[in-house]
Amino acid sequence: MDTEEFRLPRSRQANERLHAMIPGGAHTYAKGDDQYPEDLAPVISHGRGAHVWDVDGNRYIEYGSGLRSVSLGHVHPRVTEAARRELDRGSNFVRPSIVEVQAAERFLATVPTAEMVKFAKNGSDVTTAAVRLARAVTGRPRVAVCGDHPFFSVDDWFIGTTPMSAGIPAATTELTVAFPYGDLAATEELLTRYQGEIACLILEPTGHTEPSPSHQLRSSREDPAPGYLAGLRDLADRHGCVLIFDEMITGLRWSEAGAQGLYGVVPDLSTFGKALGNGFAVSALAGRRDLMEWGGLRHSGDRVFLLSTTHGAETHSLAAAMAVQTTYVEEGVSAQLHALGARLATGVREAAASMGVGDHVVVRGRASNLVFGTLDERRQPSQPYRTLFLRQLLAGGVLAPSFVVSSALDDTDIDRTVEVVAQACAVYRKALDAGDPTPWLAGRPVKPVFRRLA
Repeated sequence: MDTEEFRLPRSRQANERLHAMIPGGAHTYAKGDDQYPEDLAPVISHGRGAHVWDVDGNRYIEYGSGLRSVSLGHVHPRVTEAARRELDRGSNFVRPSIVEVQAAERFLATVPTAEMVKFAKNGSDVTTAAVRLARAVTGRPRVAVCGDHPFFSVDDWFIGTTPMSAGIPAATTELTVAFPYGDLAATEELLTRYQGEIACLILEPTGHTEPSPSHQLRSSREDPAPGYLAGLRDLADRHGCVLIFDEMITGLRWSEAGAQGLYGVVPDLSTFGKALGNGFAVSALAGRRDLMEWGGLRHSGDRVFLLSTTHGAETHSLAAAMAVQTTYVEEGVSAQLHALGARLATGVREAAASMGVGDHVVVRGRASNLVFGTLDERRQPSQPYRTLFLRQLLAGGVLAPSFVVSSALDDTDIDRTVEVVAQACAVYRKALDAGDPTPWLAGRPVKPVFRRLA
């Protein structure tokens, strides 16, 4: 479809209604309409498999489904049936249900590097619980986060370090310090500078899982350098701090047991979410028994308010998580995601090269978690060129804030995506030749998620 003819009048009206009642017009900033070309932010009606339909009746091949949470595709029969079965038996009770036992057993069998687990509903809660536990166990105030990873939590200890720090006291932010990914010497220098003050090192175990806050590529590293994670493990042990892996993205996508299962380095604590529920709200804090028990009842020390969530025990979400893990293990889903992503990456790179923009439309990341960058004439990250690219994809029926695949995609979907990418790259080439993408934007450029002003 010609982008000049592609209009979303019903979605535009729905977006206005959203903004009138919901700050930001969405419940996640990454889903905001400012992340899409002006007046081309589809509002979704429904989805099935790897496809979604908007309220205007358009069908899209979808990538990055549910911000990477729907890795098996929408309405996956095995997951949906598991959740539906529990809904008919009751969703929440005044005491733990037997489903909590079963879900914990299933998780710990899937992630054998962990000894205990506690479930919640979102990633921020479990990540903050890990930080709180590390502070309690060590008696130390500071948190060291990997500065090359864009997001850990909505809570003050992290958000205060971002451009959206309004409302967070400086005293809170000052307790969070940063270390660079892949640089053991710099991390040791940080630990030495704050000797005896740093409670934990927290990072995503892989070097590149997300675009930078401007939605452009920050790093092309797919796997940690040999010995890096083991080196961090050693630093944490020698300096007496807790090593925390944020496995929100890597959990299941890298392997059923997460990146820790793939790379063979065991953290003290780790956090999971996103793919764990295939769209159902469930997250997990897992780790060493001697640490996790600080939040329990079977120890003699000070109690830690680890996690206490009314809805963390919802039976249908826990049943969904069990079904997801079983599906991954029995059907080899992690390998499927890698194969699909590899096919897509090859196709996109060939399409970009064939149109003369191979150095400007770039794909990076692990095959199961692909992101793309849009570079200008000087090969610098460009939001206007990203806008041009997204407009062309949307008009071609591809909804792709990233190229993160789900296992519901098939070869036909991948081939069609590559065809649309090729068409988009042809327009991209015209803009590069003109030295200005503005004529192809039809409005303001897309914006970074993290920015100080709206």
